[in-house]
Amino acid sequence: MNFSHKNRLFNITSNREFEEIALETHQYQIKNNPIYSNFSSLILKDKKPKTINEIPFLPIDFFKSEKIISKNKKSQIIFQSSGSSGIRSKHYVADLNLYEKSFMKNFSKIYGDIKNTCIIGILPSYTENGDSSLIYMVNTLIMHSTNSYSGFYNNNFEKLSKVIKKQEINSNKIIIIGVTYALIDFAKDFSRPLKNTIIIETGGMKGKRKELLKEELHIILKKAFHLKNIHSEYGMTELLSQAYSKEKGIFSPPNWMKIIIRDINDPLTILGHNKAGGVNIIDLANIHSCSFIATLDLGIKLDNHRFKINGRFTNADLRGCNLLVE
Repeated sequence: MNFSHKNRLFNITSNREFEEIALETHQYQIKNNPIYSNFSSLILKDKKPKTINEIPFLPIDFFKSEKIISKNKKSQIIFQSSGSSGIRSKHYVADLNLYEKSFMKNFSKIYGDIKNTCIIGILPSYTENGDSSLIYMVNTLIMHSTNSYSGFYNNNFEKLSKVIKKQEINSNKIIIIGVTYALIDFAKDFSRPLKNTIIIETGGMKGKRKELLKEELHIILKKAFHLKNIHSEYGMTELLSQAYSKEKGIFSPPNWMKIIIRDINDPLTILGHNKAGGVNIIDLANIHSCSFIATLDLGIKLDNHRFKINGRFTNADLRGCNLLVE
């Protein structure tokens, strides 16, 4: 596989094509990524996987202790997690253009051309947290918008409320991307009916306050803003791709990303649809780091494409972008 040829990667049209590229990616990474190669060989011995279910998934904590990057590659940027522990995950990104193409292509497919959309981030600004992959993504979306009111508003809720009111009066499309507790704070004091606004929440309280179930959060926000649905984003520092949910917490990943559910007692056993377990992720955009990651999330796969996140493994580190907000 020519890994510089991104058009093939981002134009996958079938499960068969995904599996073919995934198996080629595995071979590339065991030859070029020493950390993943060593881990994979411990499990596979001399065997070569014939299906994606036979590919070893690297535990996500390796991103905290090891430098996960292809040999002879230099990182253009290092994204770091916002975990509450002293050790933060680091994602050494060798091709930043790959990340940009991944999130721009997927976001535009789901939400349409963002050129005339008012993109609002209730997040720390990019200049204050330059090592956050989420901040980088939202900042790039803002830069692609021609709406002069697009930007980060963080806790400047009065200004944000005025902007939303003006945009709504002019029937301009608004997309708000925010962390959970900031959205709740905004909803508490600045509730109003919204007709042209989409709210995308990116995660829970993560140590700031008592954790809310997504269902509880969505009820609060839907009531405050008279919205039928609240959207969600599922992503993490260790990935270059994201999945989005438009309703009921049901996520759909892009065609170059796939969720696989593993047995919580036997991580090498892959479960079928509608069975809860640990979440494994294949992110083919992670060409030069690791495309096969065993996360600490719990979830269920509804069919070949859709999935839900049920929570986290017990005693898993508190992580998430809410810790970035002061």
